[in-house]
This record gives sequence, C-alpha cells and structure tokens, in this order.
Amino acid sequence: MADNKITLSKSDRQAVCFRHQFLQGSWNYERMQNGGWCYSMIPAIKKLYSDPEDQKAALKRHLEFYNTHPYVSAPVIGVTLALEEERANGAAVDDVAIQGVKVGMMGPLAGVGDPVFWYTLRPILGALGASLALSGNILGPILFFVLWNVIRVAFLWYTQEFGYKVGSSIAKDLSGGLMGKVTEGASILGMFIIGSLVERWVSISFTPVVSTVAQSEGAYIDWNSLSAGAQGIKEALTMYSSIGATALDVNKVTTLQSNLDSLIPGFAAVLLTLLCCKLLKKNVSPIAIILALFAVGIIGRVVGFM
Repeated sequence: MADNKITLSKSDRQAVCFRHQFLQGSWNYERMQNGGWCYSMIPAIKKLYSDPEDQKAALKRHLEFYNTHPYVSAPVIGVTLALEEERANGAAVDDVAIQGVKVGMMGPLAGVGDPVFWYTLRPILGALGASLALSGNILGPILFFVLWNVIRVAFLWYTQEFGYKVGSSIAKDLSGGLMGKVTEGASILGMFIIGSLVERWVSISFTPVVSTVAQSEGAYIDWNSLSAGAQGIKEALTMYSSIGATALDVNKVTTLQSNLDSLIPGFAAVLLTLLCCKLLKKNVSPIAIILALFAVGIIGRVVGFM
C-alpha cells in the first residue's frame, strides 16, 4: 500500500509556489483571492487526482472565500498541500476540514504580513536603495529590487515547505484530534486579531448635535487676546495641548458620536461588523452588503445623520 502512495514531489511543490506568487491576479470583491489560490493548486490537484471528477471537486472546494497577506499565505498553502495529499491517499480529510484550516490560519497570519513586509522590511530596503541612489550610485534601485525579491521568493518557498511538513503531521494524527485543535486554536486567534482591528478598520461617525454649551472664560482660546507673532501661536498651542479640541471654539458642541465614544469607544463599529458577519452566515452576498453600506452612508450623509 505504501508503494502506491501518491506523493507531491519537490518540482510539484515548486510549481505551486511559482503560481502562488500571482495569488492576487484575479482578486474580486466576493471571494477575494480564491481565483489565485485555486490557480496555485492546479499542479498539485493534477498530480494527486487522476479522475477528472475528483479534479473538478478539488477545484471547486478551493474556489471558496480566501483572503490574507499574499506572502504569509505560503504556510497556509503548504498545510493545504499536505492535507490534499493525505486525502488523495485515503485519509479521512473532508472539505470542511481543509477549508476550516485555511480560514483558521489566514486570519492571524493576515495581521502579521503587513507590519513585517509593508511597514518594516520594504521601507528599510527602500531607504537603503534611496540613500545609494541619492549619492549617484546606480546600485541603489538594483539593490532594492534584488534584495526584495530574493527575500520574498525565499520566504514563499521555505514557509510553504514548513507548512507542508507541519500539515503532514496534522493529517497523520486525525484520530487524535490534532487537526480539530489546530483549527479551533487558529480560528480563536484569528477572530481575536480581527476583533482587535475592528476599531481601526471600521469607521462610523454620527453627526447629530446633542447639545451646545457656552464655555466659561479660560476654557477656550480667546483668539482676540493672544499676543502678536510667534508668542501668540505658542500660547494657542499650549492651551490646545492642555485642553484639547474643545478649546478651539467658545461653544462646546457635543455630538451623538462623542457621547457614544465616552460610553463604549468603537461600539457602533463592532455592531456593524457583527451585523455583516450575521448576514454573511445567512448567505447574503458580500456584494449586496457592500452596496447596502454605500447606500446607507450616502443617505446618512444627505440627511445629516452621519
């Protein structure tokens, strides 16, 4: 039985890694990176499944929703390759398990990719290349291009291989429930990270004015009594830093949004996120949800509510 085992060779995995570089090539608003993901899996699917019907079923399950940072997606696809390999050899790995691992891993990894690559590595390499270019050295842009792509390609390949080896261990321990534990743990971590980013990503502002109160003298900047020149600017900035935005006007205006923020900051954003999640669970199209949000935002702006 072991002699008949189907195994993905190194060249098969390299073909997947090469295609995986184009993960966002067919990005769409409904299922995001699913097209690029499915395209990446084609060499492995052709190797693992000889029956055309099995190939079609594999392509279909990999067209489900998928979205994460394009570089840290490599370990996810590595684990998925291992699970597909075990499934092709008769292991009890179903569609739900494969999709569950993908969804569970893509959430926490998405929060890692941006800070590491876009906000740290790329600016450092860009600054290094720019410093050389400013001195008239042609190696500046070349160095940036070469280093960035060497690091990118190496990261994609070695983290995919790491995921492939880890995925094999997960698949071999199905009876022990390791896959369930990994999926559950990754899902919890992913939801925790996504939840912590809601306030940053989701912005809602309710503009209705609740009250307008005239402030007492000294609680606001009296622009007419400021000293001339730089001294006046210094006085205004000092008051602003100690009092805050309310120091800019004689009247203190309290809006509905400021009241909500004083009670539970970001509460409306959380409610909106939970509403969208509930609609998605009820199979409402993401496109319909996006259009509805556009409509609500436009109407709210016109009537002066948002």
